[in-house]
Amino acid sequence: MPFRLVTLVGVGSAFINRELSWIDFDERVLRLAEETSIPVLERLKFVAIFSSNLDEFFQVRVGALHDMQEADPSLRSFDGMTAPEILTRIKQKVEMLCSRRDTVLDSLLAELDRRGVRLCRPADLSTSETTFLDGWFDTRVMPVLTPLAVDPAHPFPYISNLALSLGVNVTDSETGESRFARVKVPAVDRFVPLGNNRWIAIEDVIADRIGWLFPGMSVSRAHVFRVTRNTDLSIDADEAEDLLETVEMELRRRRFGNAVRLEVERSIDAGMLEMLLVELGLETIDVYRHERLLAANDLWDLHGIDRADLKDEPWRSVTAGRLWAADAKGESFFDVIAHRDLMVHHPYESFATSTEEFIRQAVEDPRVRAIKATLYRTSSDSPLARHLVLAAERGIQVAVLVELTARFDEQTNVKWARELERAGAHVVYGLVGLKTHAKCLLVVRDEEDGLRSYAHIGTGNYNSNTAHIYEDIGIFTWDPVITNDVANLFNHLTGFSKSPEFRELVTAPRHLRPTIVDLIRNERRHGTGGRISMKMNSLVDEGIITELVAAAHDGVSIDLCVRSIVSMRIGDLDGARVRVRSVLGRFLEHSRIYRFAHGDDGRPAYFIGSADMMTRNLDLRVEVLVPVKHDKHRAWLDKVLGILWSDDIVRFELDPDDTWVRRGPETFTFEHDAQGRIMHWATELQLSQGAPSPYDVDEETDPSSLLRPIKDTLARIFGQGPDA
Repeated sequence: MPFRLVTLVGVGSAFINRELSWIDFDERVLRLAEETSIPVLERLKFVAIFSSNLDEFFQVRVGALHDMQEADPSLRSFDGMTAPEILTRIKQKVEMLCSRRDTVLDSLLAELDRRGVRLCRPADLSTSETTFLDGWFDTRVMPVLTPLAVDPAHPFPYISNLALSLGVNVTDSETGESRFARVKVPAVDRFVPLGNNRWIAIEDVIADRIGWLFPGMSVSRAHVFRVTRNTDLSIDADEAEDLLETVEMELRRRRFGNAVRLEVERSIDAGMLEMLLVELGLETIDVYRHERLLAANDLWDLHGIDRADLKDEPWRSVTAGRLWAADAKGESFFDVIAHRDLMVHHPYESFATSTEEFIRQAVEDPRVRAIKATLYRTSSDSPLARHLVLAAERGIQVAVLVELTARFDEQTNVKWARELERAGAHVVYGLVGLKTHAKCLLVVRDEEDGLRSYAHIGTGNYNSNTAHIYEDIGIFTWDPVITNDVANLFNHLTGFSKSPEFRELVTAPRHLRPTIVDLIRNERRHGTGGRISMKMNSLVDEGIITELVAAAHDGVSIDLCVRSIVSMRIGDLDGARVRVRSVLGRFLEHSRIYRFAHGDDGRPAYFIGSADMMTRNLDLRVEVLVPVKHDKHRAWLDKVLGILWSDDIVRFELDPDDTWVRRGPETFTFEHDAQGRIMHWATELQLSQGAPSPYDVDEETDPSSLLRPIKDTLARIFGQGPDA
């Protein structure tokens, strides 16, 4: 029997509610934790991802719904639902998921215990372990704890967003006077190592010794709780005289956002729960109970333990074949691009040896005159951002558009903006009222025949950390038409001008929506010969969905590979050739690929870029799509799309009754994993060119031997692919 994921939709609506569709996506993530053929620590990782996703969902989306409910509870979104209705459905769905999370977590911890890894409770400890923890607590933890009692002289304490807390009732045995007290769990490593792959959660260590903090008092059992707050920034860019200072001020205010969720242990004292609800201004609908381990996103820490036998097979990104060959011949990155455009596919092909190497060589090249870049999300230790700082210090003209309002990366971006400014770079913050989400780099180089520009346009952020786990595509080009478009885009973003006309790039907010609509309508003119394939993160925009539905009714074949939110209902498309699929796995599917069989000139049109089909991307952000024109690059995209649409991989499909169904082989093993197949394909290409194996092995190990166990099984699947 296929495993069905129930979707909650607005009654009578032509659209699926975006919040409820997002919860369906997180349910698919949790479903991976239930796949018994995936190694146990990888399954534990998916529980962590599921929990982290929920944290962000409540901080942003539920926070916004609370604001909508307060402003106008009768207001309906385009799917026909009001904020109170959506919040009620969220409660129903998330409660069910929390129960499933507890069940799968129990089974995973039991499996780990059988495999020699144990997350202990206090009752599981030996005498020597208890003695060790007594000393550790006394010297390393107790000095930083601050018990806060609540009484007329001590008001209810501020509870930090997502911080773990312990609540206790403390009673004076002589007077009978009782008080509630809160103890904040310090933000240190969540799991305390006991040796021999035995661990214990720090809140359990504190709870077991909570009486030490209240000498002479009678202390009730400690209960763990956690508060989630609305963290959406409220910035009026039109009124901000200095956007950088305004964002810094809002980041300080963010920590005091209204509470939107209270997570508690299922066994929490009823009186304590009621008191917390009153003090936090919450209602019963905002409470979510767990049997064990609130803040399960910290399970990432356990995933990091040294047990390779409990994880996926180690694998490193390969260096793109043309880059590896150029390096072997002593050629530069610019030589490679000058020969022809280069396309790279992360993390199958390395971000460090492509995008970061491109900037590194630009910084060290005495002929480079200018570097321009957009930074939406980047890491706090970003090599790419560090290269930009170094370039400015060396006298290269550097212009960087830093998006200060990239959610949850604001602090990192503020830091880099300050550092780039100190180095002498030109730092701007984009257009008023529009987030700059485009991923573009431009390098201007003085060559024998004059100045020549080289550009990179991608689907993913310039972030070295996420580049290891996010699937993304980028194109490097020196095509003068495209590089001129990129230069005009930067001039528009940094200067004061109306939006330019672009010859090749498709940009939002001005051109992207009408271009996509025209391409969809063009396929409609071909009737049953029309074909549309879209790979993206989310499909939400009402206008685009309406166009796709009309195309489907005209007989156009439509394939939608969407990682997370799908607001398009397909139940009314009787007989239409529409397929909606979601592929999840080791990497986060993040690239956007748009293919139209007839383009605007009768030939297939391919685009990659930063934009999803969401209203915010189409109308409220600066986005860029770039056409993919080289036949080898198109062949690579066709190969990838073909793997993603294979019938013998594990995937989720949206059925006409608006339910997501897990389909494919019963076991989710390497040969049934779309991403595993692309990893294998990229590895075979590299080995065929004489390059070293990407697998993590000793130098004396024959690299090809690592592939032998899977080669026979996959031989029928893979053909030799294009050198992109």
